[in-house]
Amino acid sequence: MSTVSYYTAEGLQRLKDELHELRTKGRAAAAAAIAEARDKGDLSENAEYDAAKDAQGLLEMKISKLEEVVGNARVLDESSIDISKAGLLTTVTFKDTKSGAVQAFTLVSEEEADLKLRKISIKSPIGQALVGKAIGELAKAQTPAGVKEFEIVDIALAI
Repeated sequence: MSTVSYYTAEGLQRLKDELHELRTKGRAAAAAAIAEARDKGDLSENAEYDAAKDAQGLLEMKISKLEEVVGNARVLDESSIDISKAGLLTTVTFKDTKSGAVQAFTLVSEEEADLKLRKISIKSPIGQALVGKAIGELAKAQTPAGVKEFEIVDIALAI
């Protein structure tokens, strides 16, 4: 059973562009690889042909999954975002209670997460700890380095 996921307009467009790319160029490249391998002779002992067919199967699986994600995707209306608490498409500034380090991340869907752009998934350990918290509240997250405790300093609209 699939669930609705919320995205920024930009994030949804990236998914649609990727899907289009896979459907057109990806399928054409897979077909060309199969045709090339088929031209090399006996298919019963042709490892290149088997590999090309496997790659095509993986491509079709990825296309199918992406079609499902795009089909269930909704663009989040910024007027419906409550910035009194951390949630999807809010930028949360928080302070590590132990080290005092202050960081800010935007909470996004899994597919839009990108640490370089300071976007973390709401399903990540830190994202889950922040969701639903208000300014001044403490959030605890289980990280690879152990349990981290953060104080929410600010919450702003990310859009």
